Amino acid sequence: MALFQKLFKQTFVYGVATVVPRMLSFLLTPLYTELLPKEEYGEVSIVFAWIVFFNVILAYGMETSFFRFFHKEEHREKVTATSSISLFGSTIVFLLLAFLLRDSIAAATNIGSYYLNYVILILALDALVVIPFGWLRAQEKPRVYSVIKIGNVAVNLGLNVFFLVFLPRLAESGDFFDPIYKPDYEIAYIFISNFIASALTLLVMLPFYLKLKYTFDPKLWRQMMVYGSPILLAGIAFAVNEVVDKILLGLLLPEGIAKAEVGAYAACYKLAVFMTLFATAFRMGIEPFFFSHAKEENAPRTYATITKYFVIFGALILLLVIVFSDLLKVLIIRDKSYWEAMEVVPMILLANFFLGIYHNLSVWYKVSDRTRFAAYISGFGAVLTLVLNFWLIPYYSYMGSAIATLAAYGSMMLLSFYFGRKYYPVPYDLKRIGGYLFLSIAFSGIYFYVFRNNYYLGSILILIFFALIYYAEKDQLKQLLRKT
Repeated sequence: MALFQKLFKQTFVYGVATVVPRMLSFLLTPLYTELLPKEEYGEVSIVFAWIVFFNVILAYGMETSFFRFFHKEEHREKVTATSSISLFGSTIVFLLLAFLLRDSIAAATNIGSYYLNYVILILALDALVVIPFGWLRAQEKPRVYSVIKIGNVAVNLGLNVFFLVFLPRLAESGDFFDPIYKPDYEIAYIFISNFIASALTLLVMLPFYLKLKYTFDPKLWRQMMVYGSPILLAGIAFAVNEVVDKILLGLLLPEGIAKAEVGAYAACYKLAVFMTLFATAFRMGIEPFFFSHAKEENAPRTYATITKYFVIFGALILLLVIVFSDLLKVLIIRDKSYWEAMEVVPMILLANFFLGIYHNLSVWYKVSDRTRFAAYISGFGAVLTLVLNFWLIPYYSYMGSAIATLAAYGSMMLLSFYFGRKYYPVPYDLKRIGGYLFLSIAFSGIYFYVFRNNYYLGSILILIFFALIYYAEKDQLKQLLRKT
């Protein structure tokens, strides 16, 4: 149990580093939905979707390769230097090409040319801190990692509030602020805020680059690229699964309503952030743990127990958020016109739950060096996402996108489980995991689609679910929570 206590303590700290920044970013949703029309919020959502794509491409699987070889190689400084030099060089090449082809990129992505420069710089700055952040995780320095991550988002949040709320008011008084303020420049201000926050983060990370021993090992680099290439393909596929729906909604719906539909969908999609935060925090904590304990004899049993607890907590989050979703929407989505897309919330929450389970199941191909399966499985999910979006969006708009997301992540979860049993058997407690999953989905569906807004019944369902978990897991939970 001491091992699990260490894992959950580390996951908690990484959770703070993940949850707090995303919660701070989450606070921008009420701001944006109150100040921006649906069309403009839709445009911002489409641009951020493109940023997700390019973030994956500019990292090209090097972070995961760094983790693998950092724990595998004897000379860790060589791994750190080689991966850092690789990303630094590729980022410089990207900057040169992006600015040379700026007009073509603006036309192809429908990103406004007046703020595209900031988007390009944000992408470059974020790429340059991939390995420094990875190094902090590999060195098990979650507190430093947390402070920097939280600082980045706090600066971004503060600047958004300043530019969108206070600057227009200050400009009315004239004097110093009047020449700075530009009317109808809200979208650009959003990306200027992101740019400044990313630049300050890189500045904080400069000591990492100053202390780095600049030795590049071509042989090691080729090995890291071979290992990371399937991760890159998987990352692109994941980006397709995660954000292509916003892009395709903007392309496939009639021009007059497309961005408004994207805005409503993206705003209600934000209610799934609670599941996303939990799954991401858990993954951040367990990924280094998986690699560092892969050679232990009882590793498969350990992985099975971790997955069971992930499903327990995820099932609780699913039920809690769905029961109180109509209360949350009032706090988070300030303009009622956005609420039209609330029907997607259960499907998006469940889809992200399936994605979190997939990440837990994916340990088998990471520790057995079969990362090509990451590309196969996520590639299948991406193809399914594209096919279903192209098919369903013209008929069902964002509901079609929600169905596609659920189908893609559900199929990826099942495929990973199937191949994992063949190549790296893990003794999952399928009876309990399946039971918790089924009850959570059943209770959530009954409440949202039959008894919605009946909080008395919703609370009873939550209490029943809590009681069932406690009855089944009380002995192990007591051991886990007991101090060593």
